[in-house]
Amino acid sequence: MLRTLRFLFVICAFTSLPAFASTKPNVLIVLVDDVGYGDFSCNGSPIVKTPNCDRLHDQSIRFTDFHVSPMCTPTRSQLMSGRDALDNGAMNVSSGRSMLRRGIPTMADVFRGGGYRTAMFGKWHLGDVEPYRPQDRGFEKAIWFPSSHMSSAPDEWNNDYFNPTLRLENGSKKKFGGYCTDIYFNEAMKWMRERAEAKQPFLVYLPLNAAHAPLFVPDKYREPYRKLDHNLASFYAMIANIDENMGRLEDLLQEAGLRDDTILIFLTDNGGTYGVKTFNAGMKGGKVTLWEGGHRVPCFVRWPGGNLGDARDVSELIEVQDLFPTLVDWCELKSPTDSKLSGVSLSPLLRGEQAHLPDRMLVVQFSRMNKPIPAKYDSTVIWKNWRLTNGTDLYDIKADLSQDHNIAADHPDIVAKMRAHYDTWWADIEPGVNELSTIPIGKTTQPVMLSVADWQNRIMDQQKEVRAGPNRNAPWGIEVTTEGDYTFELRRWPREADVAIDAGVPPMKFVDGEYPAGKALPIAKAKLVVGDQEVTNDVKSSDKSVRFTMHLKPGTIRAKTWFYDSAGAELCGAYYLYVTRK
Repeated sequence: MLRTLRFLFVICAFTSLPAFASTKPNVLIVLVDDVGYGDFSCNGSPIVKTPNCDRLHDQSIRFTDFHVSPMCTPTRSQLMSGRDALDNGAMNVSSGRSMLRRGIPTMADVFRGGGYRTAMFGKWHLGDVEPYRPQDRGFEKAIWFPSSHMSSAPDEWNNDYFNPTLRLENGSKKKFGGYCTDIYFNEAMKWMRERAEAKQPFLVYLPLNAAHAPLFVPDKYREPYRKLDHNLASFYAMIANIDENMGRLEDLLQEAGLRDDTILIFLTDNGGTYGVKTFNAGMKGGKVTLWEGGHRVPCFVRWPGGNLGDARDVSELIEVQDLFPTLVDWCELKSPTDSKLSGVSLSPLLRGEQAHLPDRMLVVQFSRMNKPIPAKYDSTVIWKNWRLTNGTDLYDIKADLSQDHNIAADHPDIVAKMRAHYDTWWADIEPGVNELSTIPIGKTTQPVMLSVADWQNRIMDQQKEVRAGPNRNAPWGIEVTTEGDYTFELRRWPREADVAIDAGVPPMKFVDGEYPAGKALPIAKAKLVVGDQEVTNDVKSSDKSVRFTMHLKPGTIRAKTWFYDSAGAELCGAYYLYVTRK
């Protein structure tokens, strides 16, 4: 009898605890595009005003030595996988190197497997077709667009930052009203409110495409910056719009009772762009550079109910890959055992269980725009206050933040130690660095669209480039999943443009800008090579595409196309290729 009473007492005691004691924290990650460390007033910008981000800064743990990749895709891949970009495969914005390798568990996979609801809103940039899309990588809810920005090559033709057509998790498309950044915040807040009402823990990933070019923004946000150069004014206006939305997000967290037990992480994806010359917090370089300003960015972490202590600066050396294992710890999830996480959990550090992180060296390397095949030593190695660039040049950023003085000759021992670390890192990475992901075809009888953004080892991912009609060409890597007859439809323009193959297109007037007219190309002949099969055909002026049929067996092969003029001179490859299994 006494044992029964004790059991009932324990049950009653636990059921009387407040609800938050038995629930896991929510996670909300806001990733801002192309905005650098110095583009916030809280970090010293004398021009741009960011009151809501400043407030978050003041309430958060601020990592002051936090590093990402100097480019969009690799940072996103490192965040989602917890692995270095050259290791996970998504290391460039295009060139067949923007797809996160299949089989690597993502943050969303881990959270969904741990009972969380998962959603993302905005710029994915880790693969545009199945099985690389957000809904294929653990996100049950997804409102997104392909590649680097709206009106990228694989995006809806002439898609605008205003009233855009976006993709949904079920594979369909939907036209939304309003400005893109507002839409992402609106949809994310709506979804979070629904999860709060249902008492379901969630992971929300909110990767923006602002302030990435084109610099389209509601004109009212330019008002404080009218006297500046138009591009700089537009860039700061996009930041002002982001800041306003961060204020709306804070209101939602308060109103829905989510603030205290939501882990809010705010960071940017690479160094600055348009604002670098105005203010760069003393650092050298910006986006796509290996200088400090290319990869050191702001990162704020706030979790009022997480026992993290007071808001403060943390000067430890930290990288974006650390966020994955940290969140796994905080949310009591099972870490993926089949993934080589390169990050470390920050939980003991931030909860005061250890004074410092273990001594560590980090490698910053990605696949460059002008040379997408990674080369050994095209990197920066980071260790304490030291930066070793290109394997030869050494800088002490504590004494020389602007990296004006190469002091490698004065510290050969430091150079040797950092170079040895890189050599070990590269030896582990190098065997798979050129194993590019392939695009499956034939899984269904629905067409698969391949665009120039996935040409292997060739950079081209913008509709503005498609309009210009450059003489570029490269193969696609494809995986035939099912034996059968396949139709290959070669196009100069995407289907929805509905334009003859040799015709130009008029300028496109967007709400806040314009794209130039598209160049007409005198296409008279087309060629397709798939594996060891080659076919050619003449093209009539009225044709909108040229089609070939091939019988393919399962396997991984390459497909390459050519367009020629009537004299046989090569013009370019087909910018769009639609593949359908009959």
